[in-house]
Amino acid sequence: MILLEINEYIIELHDIAKSYDGETNVVEDINLKIKKGEFVTFLGPSGCGKTTTLRMIAGFEIPTKGTILLDGADISKLPPNKRPVNTVFQRYALFPHLNVFDNIAFGLKLKNISKEEIEEKVKAVLDVVDLEGFEKRKISTLSGGQQQRIAIARAIVNEPEVLLLDEPLGALDLKMRKEMQLELKSMHEKLGITFIYVTHDQEEALTMSDKIVVIADGVIQQVGTPEEIYNEPSNAFVADFIGESNIFNAKMTSKERVTFLDCEFECVDDIPVGTMVDVVVRPEDIIITTPEEGQITGTITSVIFKGIHYEIVVEDGKNEIIIQNTKLYHVGDTIGMIIKPDEIHVMIPEVLSNKFEGVISKNNTVLFADGEYECDVTMLYPGSSLDEEGMLILSNGEAVDLTGKKVSVEIQIPDVTMSDDENLGGTCGHIFDLIYKGDHYTYTVRTKSEEDFIVDDEYLWNEDDYVSLVIPKDKIVIKLLEE
Repeated sequence: MILLEINEYIIELHDIAKSYDGETNVVEDINLKIKKGEFVTFLGPSGCGKTTTLRMIAGFEIPTKGTILLDGADISKLPPNKRPVNTVFQRYALFPHLNVFDNIAFGLKLKNISKEEIEEKVKAVLDVVDLEGFEKRKISTLSGGQQQRIAIARAIVNEPEVLLLDEPLGALDLKMRKEMQLELKSMHEKLGITFIYVTHDQEEALTMSDKIVVIADGVIQQVGTPEEIYNEPSNAFVADFIGESNIFNAKMTSKERVTFLDCEFECVDDIPVGTMVDVVVRPEDIIITTPEEGQITGTITSVIFKGIHYEIVVEDGKNEIIIQNTKLYHVGDTIGMIIKPDEIHVMIPEVLSNKFEGVISKNNTVLFADGEYECDVTMLYPGSSLDEEGMLILSNGEAVDLTGKKVSVEIQIPDVTMSDDENLGGTCGHIFDLIYKGDHYTYTVRTKSEEDFIVDDEYLWNEDDYVSLVIPKDKIVIKLLEE
């Protein structure tokens, strides 16, 4: 007896990348497996690559590299009409000159299915989307929510194995979107097919998904259930993007103890002592108490009613803390705050310092990340010095020409500052991302050649601001690379 192996994954993405100009990857090294019947959401900010990934699954885009499997078969270069998937777009692309029945039946008629079978299938999907009796209605007479349902009905009437939805609720108002979120979840349960959904709306993703794939800058940041993504974010980007968060720079000071907000807290993460970390505390997890009973104290500077809770902003020294509480407090009140160990989520930052590869120039400067900076080249050879002409002299008196030597370059994050004077720093770039960390912002500045600097600054800059990066000579650490 031969046992056939059943593949539990309907979609598999292996090392997928997509580039439009041959240089910059819109999507980079995507690896993902999606189980049959799952509701999976691609979540991320605009331009992060989530729609491009969806379009590659649909066949509207071909990967620059990598493989897409459907039920174990390679479909990477298969045209869209040969794939058992259907797509619902934000703009529903319904035919205005056809009624509801003919819109839904359009794809079936191309397959030369009998009239009786088409009528049966259309009636069945109208029942699924709760629009029974709408067959003869004109598209122009339907509301936005009804048109969205017709678009879904047209997609599922072809009985696809996978339904792709590219921000299908984006054109609806808030109330209708919330209703349709529940409708879509119910449809998914009725149909039992795989849904892959694209959105930038965190609440939408948390409400509907079995699995969330958080994407930023063309790279998967985290994959998990809504609970895992919210309660155990893998990095500061995920913590900041999913819901409200308090994020602080911190340091592990002893076993399962971490210091931030000038206070040592007990935590549940066992990370080596001395490690610099990021700490995430959700606003709803901070307990308000009297100043005497609090682990930390602060003064309330803002109170905003949000319907089910008050959003309270507290200042503790230079730090700003956001709390969500159902009890009304007042601006000017001094309060104590308690944070329990299991409400403190500790993460090791992906980038602890700025590191690049560079080249020494003839003027004893180092070229890296599109910029030129003066540096102390004598650190390359202990006991060396520079003569009047800038030539490096070793301790034995030998002169060394460093021009063209390749070096590693490292700068600590606090040693980089930003300026709006383009001539002040050695290189310039656009602010690509920012995260607030209690008493300062952490920025990602991207240079022309796609090199990223991480910069801390207490002042608020805007995304896409063009800034120069200033680095003192004595803060640039270089080491010779083996040639």
